[in-house]
Amino acid sequence: MKTSIKLIVLSLLYIGISCKQKNTGDSKVSSVDESMEEVHDIERVEPPNWWIGFKKPELQLLVKHPNISASIPEINYHGITIKKVNKADSPNYLFIDLNISETAKPGKFNITFKFEGAEDLVQTYELKSRERPTEDYVGFDSSDAIYLITPDRFANGNTENDTFENLNEKTINRKDDYARHGGDIAGITSHLDYIEDLGFTAIWPCPLLTNDMHRASYHGYAITDLYEIDPRFGTLDDYKNLASKMAEKGMKLIMDQVANHCGVEHWWMKDLPFKDWVNYQEVYEANRGSWTNKTTISSNHKRTTNQDLYASKKDKEAMGNGWFVSGMPDLNQRNPFMARYIIQNSIWWIETVGLGGIRQDTYPYPDKDFMSDWAGTIMNEYPNFSIVGEEWSFNPLLIGYWQDGANNKDGYDSNLKSPMDFAMQGLIIEALNENESWDKGLVKIYEGLANDFHYATPKDLMIFPDNHDMSRVFTQLKGDVINTKIALSYLLTLPRIPQLYYGTEILMNDFEKPGDHGVIRTDFPGGWDEDTMNAFTGIGLAEDQKEMQLYLKKLLNFRKSSKAIHDGKTIHFAPEKGVYVLFRILEEETVVHIINKNNKPIELDLKRFEEVGLVGKSMNNVITGETIIWNDTLELKMKGSVILTTRL
Repeated sequence: MKTSIKLIVLSLLYIGISCKQKNTGDSKVSSVDESMEEVHDIERVEPPNWWIGFKKPELQLLVKHPNISASIPEINYHGITIKKVNKADSPNYLFIDLNISETAKPGKFNITFKFEGAEDLVQTYELKSRERPTEDYVGFDSSDAIYLITPDRFANGNTENDTFENLNEKTINRKDDYARHGGDIAGITSHLDYIEDLGFTAIWPCPLLTNDMHRASYHGYAITDLYEIDPRFGTLDDYKNLASKMAEKGMKLIMDQVANHCGVEHWWMKDLPFKDWVNYQEVYEANRGSWTNKTTISSNHKRTTNQDLYASKKDKEAMGNGWFVSGMPDLNQRNPFMARYIIQNSIWWIETVGLGGIRQDTYPYPDKDFMSDWAGTIMNEYPNFSIVGEEWSFNPLLIGYWQDGANNKDGYDSNLKSPMDFAMQGLIIEALNENESWDKGLVKIYEGLANDFHYATPKDLMIFPDNHDMSRVFTQLKGDVINTKIALSYLLTLPRIPQLYYGTEILMNDFEKPGDHGVIRTDFPGGWDEDTMNAFTGIGLAEDQKEMQLYLKKLLNFRKSSKAIHDGKTIHFAPEKGVYVLFRILEEETVVHIINKNNKPIELDLKRFEEVGLVGKSMNNVITGETIIWNDTLELKMKGSVILTTRL
């Protein structure tokens, strides 16, 4: 009996001590095990968790809480030390530099924030084990074909997440081209079989993070929380599930990220950590805490200032510091805390979801030295990973400048594997819309491809017929189905990484309002239960739409297994008499792509291509299945593309 009473007294004493330690922030209870209740007194800590086992053992925590700068943080967890505590301009932030030693184990621990004369606050934080080794994070390359999707306009897989009363844009309206339409992550996941069956091996959805803007929040590029999936698209678990389902199919998920700007409704805009957290903050302060179109200083969009030997300081500043548009504040990556925040955010998403690549928006707009550090840090941690950057320029000199390994006069190395090939995209459209002459038509793409000598690795460029920001390729090619097939087949046989926009396979267009973003991003038919046309099943499609869908399916699935297209040597012959011929060659496989712009039958003299070594060989037509023998001549019966392979 006495023993029992003694045990009860000791237990009560222990509980009292524990409660006291919680209230006083005693560092002796700063570490907890999985069985203990988590404590979350702090408004916001980012990143929300981290991992052990990275090459770089440092981590910087952003801590946001009223008057948190008055506290002294303490951690008592084996292998974790606080290197430095950094105060911001706002008293509501701390930036805590941690060192994670090799001896640190995965687990949860408490960060105690001790205040003089006030109750201490406690935040439970978690270090996780990495789910797979670094080398298993394999990015996209020239063997892939990427399907670009605007998620709000693709398919509504879960109608229960269409609207949320706590968000600024509260309704959906499919009749409004700039409103939310309800497409979501579940809509993509439920149609993976369709995308895979077409022959795509990777998916790039436009940004899926929260865009709590008042208007036109559907596109995703005005992010208001960099660690949260927009609830109208789904949850983090939905996003993880998409990545998992894709991985089961051998497909890669590419995340669209934005390092240049955020949305004006971002949570930090009402209380910026530092005076230089965003560019031109003084405008915000002068306008008493609000942004307007009249006071915002926009970028001059003169991207050549990044390379221009003669560029004025004025122009460089207007380019790099100006806002992309009035609703998107320009982030200042020269602030070291902002720089660290963006880099850690990218790594957090790679680890959390198991990404197969990143597409970085508006690549030339942020500070270019930061962009080199950002890409370099990621590629150092994940050597087999891939990043593609948007440089909307039709000048190969500018595009090549941003590729890793470029021989730049200023010594700049971007660490970026894959710039976007806007130059070749524009030339393909010009070549097919123009009548043939000595300086127009097919010679444009022949000479355009000749510019590959400028690129460090041409096959790592990303080529595309169109995207979410430009007129649909069918519109650009004036509704010409044959020219659209030529454009698609040509870029799918180039030494490039191809990307196609959703709906290209059914000739989606923007003839109604050419160039209008809301129309370009039209709903994919069949993605909503009420749709009468369904492109997933073929119901209601016109014959030319079905034909294009089948055409791309045959070509993409052939490309998927064609090592000659993935890695082969490229030889092309100057256009003659409206015909342009390109060869891709690797060991026993040769792929021939012939563009014929003649409306009447023509005999192609094959002796001209003798150096390729195909004489007497059987070749298979990838689209029709017809077999031919490569001898003296080949009859081209009609305008269009012919794709031949030695693989029978």
